[in-house]
Amino acid sequence: MAIIHLVCGTVYGAAEQLAQTLEKKLNDSGHQAVLFADPTVAAVIYDKPDALLVVTSTTGQGDVPDNLVPFFIELKNTFPLLSQLPYGIITLGDSSYGDTYCGAGNQFEDLLEELGGKALLPRLNIDSLETLEPEQEALPWLEQWSAAL
Repeated sequence: MAIIHLVCGTVYGAAEQLAQTLEKKLNDSGHQAVLFADPTVAAVIYDKPDALLVVTSTTGQGDVPDNLVPFFIELKNTFPLLSQLPYGIITLGDSSYGDTYCGAGNQFEDLLEELGGKALLPRLNIDSLETLEPEQEALPWLEQWSAAL
C-alpha cells in the first residue's frame, strides 16, 4: 500500500475535519496516511511519499488559507521537482464567488503541475451552497483516487 502525505488549508475547520476523515479512511484501507498540521517541503515532499493529497478551503478572493500559505510559498521558492509524484486536490468553496470559486485548489493544481506532479483524477471542487457535508462527495472521489495509485 501507499504512503500518502496530506496537507490541509482551513479557515473555519471544515477542510481540516474533512482531511482528518480522509486520513482515517486511507489508513483503514491499508495505506499509511499522514496529515501535516504545519507542512514543510522537507517533511511533506523530501520524505518521498508515494502520493500527495491537498485538502483546502478557499478564502478571500480565491486565496490559499493562511495556515497553508507558508507551505505554498516554500514550494514556489524551493521548486522541488516532483518527478511525476501522484497527487490529488480537494477544494471547498462557495460558487457565489464566481471566478474565484475554489481558487486555492486552482493555485495548488497549477503549482503541482509546474513542479512535475501527476494528477490521478481531476480536482474535486465541493460547493458549500450545494453540499452541507463535504464527505458525501469526497469519500467516493477518494475511493477512485486511491484505486488509481
